[in-house]
Amino acid sequence: QVQLVESGGGLVQAGGSLRLSCAASGRAFSTYAMSWFRQAPGKERELVAQISGAGTANYADSVKGRFTISRDNAKSSVYLQMNSLKPEDTAVYYCAARTGGSYYWGQGTQVTVSS
Repeated sequence: QVQLVESGGGLVQAGGSLRLSCAASGRAFSTYAMSWFRQAPGKERELVAQISGAGTANYADSVKGRFTISRDNAKSSVYLQMNSLKPEDTAVYYCAARTGGSYYWGQGTQVTVSS
């Protein structure tokens, strides 16, 4: 069982930045593939970025060059640095851990970007 707690969401103007954090339980954090997803009202949940235990990162085309995912295995945490935010980035952002063929989800944190 993996528990995830996100923080760092909020309201920001277009062009601004936010940093999301996700703290995970579990002794094998370094082996978890970690991801950030988001879900906007009326839309399906979509993958934003993912990072392997070894630190290899991948991004959705819509956030490439603006968002950076990173992890600190010593702190069992994963981060999402979001720069040059746009109104279309407004969504609930979810942290997810994949291990043993299962996904574990955080409760989500709201990010609102005003124009």
